Amino acid sequence: MSFIKGVGMTKFGIQEDASTHLVYEATLDALNDAELSMNDVDAIVLSNHDFLSNGERQRHSASQMSSLFQKKLPIITVPAACAGGGTALWTALRIQKSGNYENILVIGFDKLVATTGKKVTDEILMAAERIYEQAEGLNFPAQNALVAQQYMMKHGATTDDFALVAYKNHKNAFLNPKARFYKKNVSLEEIKNSPVVASPLRIFDCSISCNGAAALVLSKAESDVEVVGSGEENDYLSPFEREDMTSLEATRLAAEEAYKQAGVGPEDIGMAEVHDAFTPLEMISYEDLGFCKKGEGKEMIRKGITNIDGKLPVNTSGGLKAKGHPISPTGISQVYEIVKQMRNEAGDRQLKKPKYGLAHNIGGVGSVATVHIFKNLN
Repeated sequence: MSFIKGVGMTKFGIQEDASTHLVYEATLDALNDAELSMNDVDAIVLSNHDFLSNGERQRHSASQMSSLFQKKLPIITVPAACAGGGTALWTALRIQKSGNYENILVIGFDKLVATTGKKVTDEILMAAERIYEQAEGLNFPAQNALVAQQYMMKHGATTDDFALVAYKNHKNAFLNPKARFYKKNVSLEEIKNSPVVASPLRIFDCSISCNGAAALVLSKAESDVEVVGSGEENDYLSPFEREDMTSLEATRLAAEEAYKQAGVGPEDIGMAEVHDAFTPLEMISYEDLGFCKKGEGKEMIRKGITNIDGKLPVNTSGGLKAKGHPISPTGISQVYEIVKQMRNEAGDRQLKKPKYGLAHNIGGVGSVATVHIFKNLN
């Protein structure tokens, strides 16, 4: 069995600290939370974009961490685009089961705001897609806009539904001190009237780039939160190669595996952190994760089911949309939120201590997905 012994993260924002400073802050936070030190860590699984220097002109991230912590131990780097954090946890779970590793430190970090907009677009975000798509200027917002158009035509969703997703997540981020949009009011009208990026997506339908780091300690020693399910799946790189652009098979397969391992179903989940890089993805994820039938995601947001006071709160952290999306740390920050909720440490956004929580992390436009299920042992 594997347990989350400690969690930590920086604020997601535009801080100018060196990336190693962000890693140190998040790691120290996680170790203090676990009441452990680096001497107790047996291995590290690290996720970041190796081709991005993170402001330090250093791409050898594993040895960089060895120098930072003054520790010689196994360190594995796991890049997986936007699903890096979730994939790092998936990897750590399997390393722990296969070897004599009591405590594994899982870290995600990236620094996007320090990088030029062209570099972020050309070398980070678009580098997750095929070269013929890049040549045609089909960046992530444009790709997701095409997915959104298909979803609207097939299932009757509207831009007002997308706006409700953004509004919900901004209200949640307002209550989260770690979020990029903490204590920042955003009205529904402001969301609906924001500039169009790629029709039908507006600015407030898109997650925001930021800097940050997140860490967790995975342990064999029993703690208050157990990892009971873990799934990871890949799909074709381009959504145009798939049978249905409005459903992400990688999510469905990863969820199926996670539910099977956990011995639970979608109806047992008390909260979820899903990958809302773009607002339509959140509604599609409701369906792919089994929270509702295909085409009914719009009803969940219209009826307030996924609001913080709803039957199934989704993205109480603010999600990628309003907490921020620094790429590699995102999946680990989802676990941070679930653990805080389960421990009754979420402050103004606290739920009624859910029994089961689900974290869902996507890379690319559904080309890789991880799903993890956590059980509250309190």
